[in-house]
Amino acid sequence: MPGTVVTFYSYKGGVGRSFAMANTAVLLARWGFRVLCVDWDLEAPGLHLYFRDLVDREPTGGVVDLVADFERDPDRPPVDHVVSLPDHRTLDLLAAGRTDDDYAASLQAVDWAGLYDRGFGDYLERCRQRWVERYDFVLVDSRTGISDIGGICTAQLPDRLVLLFTANLQSVQGVVDVARRAEVARDLLPYDRSRLTALPVLSRFDSREEYGVSQDWRARCLAETRDLYRGWLDRTVSVDVVSRQFTVPYVAHWSFGEKLPVITERTPTPGQVSYAIETLAALIAHDFDRTNMLGENRDAFVAAVREHGKRFTHEVVVAAAHDDRAVAGLLVEGLRGLGVNAARSLSGDVSTLARAEVEGRHLCVLIDRKVNRWQESQAELFMTRTIGQERRVFLVLTQDTNPETLPGFLANLRHVRLGPARGPAEVAAVLADRLRGHVPLVEDEAAVDLAGLLAQLAEARLRPALWDLVDDVLADLHGALAAGDDAMSRRAAADLAVLLRPRLSRVDEYRVAAPPELAEAVGGAAALLRTRTKERDT
Repeated sequence: MPGTVVTFYSYKGGVGRSFAMANTAVLLARWGFRVLCVDWDLEAPGLHLYFRDLVDREPTGGVVDLVADFERDPDRPPVDHVVSLPDHRTLDLLAAGRTDDDYAASLQAVDWAGLYDRGFGDYLERCRQRWVERYDFVLVDSRTGISDIGGICTAQLPDRLVLLFTANLQSVQGVVDVARRAEVARDLLPYDRSRLTALPVLSRFDSREEYGVSQDWRARCLAETRDLYRGWLDRTVSVDVVSRQFTVPYVAHWSFGEKLPVITERTPTPGQVSYAIETLAALIAHDFDRTNMLGENRDAFVAAVREHGKRFTHEVVVAAAHDDRAVAGLLVEGLRGLGVNAARSLSGDVSTLARAEVEGRHLCVLIDRKVNRWQESQAELFMTRTIGQERRVFLVLTQDTNPETLPGFLANLRHVRLGPARGPAEVAAVLADRLRGHVPLVEDEAAVDLAGLLAQLAEARLRPALWDLVDDVLADLHGALAAGDDAMSRRAAADLAVLLRPRLSRVDEYRVAAPPELAEAVGGAAALLRTRTKERDT
């Protein structure tokens, strides 16, 4: 699937556009996406300064070199002028050009209008195609204002626009006007492009001082940009709420130099710069989709892409109280014996709460009589951060635990019960089955009385189509009993229980007794079960 080109644009300078884009790129790369940053702010280049501590050499080429390559040979295939970041293996940088005394002269010599007359648009299209084949996301840092270069960045190259502005009319009205111009110009391009969608981002916004004035300006900015949300935001989601989630606050510490706060603010909170940038990066990673989730649970929206390509330390982490460590250990041992990479997580260490969400793909909560506060917090955190992901919480209850006394978010989960007939090894087998996609139709397979079911089956009158299904289940049951496979026997018993459930019928004649060969199979299964039971008792 080809990558997506996202242009970061601002009508005025000083809004933190390059800052936002560089930090967004680092986050996307950290989440496992292949990212290319392109510095197309050719008259005021500086994107490379954000990565100066992450690269092992200065850029030796860049965008102006692409232009020079075209001028030398318009038919020549595009050449890479990127710099890779060793510490971020999926992040590359295409700078504006070589940072030397010749750069300004090289840029001033470019005749953009003349280039397009000679076919530079097609050449640029080949460059774009090369980028989207190699990267998941191409982030373009555009120059400010209205210009030929700005048109390249806002109309020809992007699939998405991120429009950064500050709380003044020049800034906000400028980005809205450019977005409209870009849409018109895009319709005139000879290239196939989807509709251009745009995200307005209020940046460097200080609501701590002059709170009343700041809220008035927030409302004015939202009124100016509201129409830009219609192309991608779910109709059930409040524009006001979402616009606040993307607002980049003014924090004086990050206004000095070229810095990457996302490197140090790993778990940002509202009010921190990285919180808004993380939300922005997640929207890009979601391709401006699933915004209903963004409206319901911002953290889950971010977490859903944060795990892109992630390899978990364990398939299952078992959370148990300290007093239940022995049972938890046996459960982990049983899972490992079935090929499931499992680990134990005991209560008492607060630092492990978030770590379980990171280390385990799934969480198993073992509860004896009542859930402790640590288990409740761990399960709630896990469920909050994994909404929309293929990650699950499994509930294992001891015989004396009443699920109705558990917190609602746990009580609503399917559970597996420990008991005299089902120890940790048997529960591990059930969990392993569920991890592989088997979900029993009967909630507690161990509680099914197989001997009683077979006796009931011998006297039953069912529809002919149901007897065909019974025949298949009996074949599985006979094989399981013969092999001594208790887990398979329980599953077959659960299936029989479902088939024997009373069903409404308008005509009794459609119910018939078991055909002779099936009646014989039922008797054979009952005899084999008695034999296995005697062998086990002796």
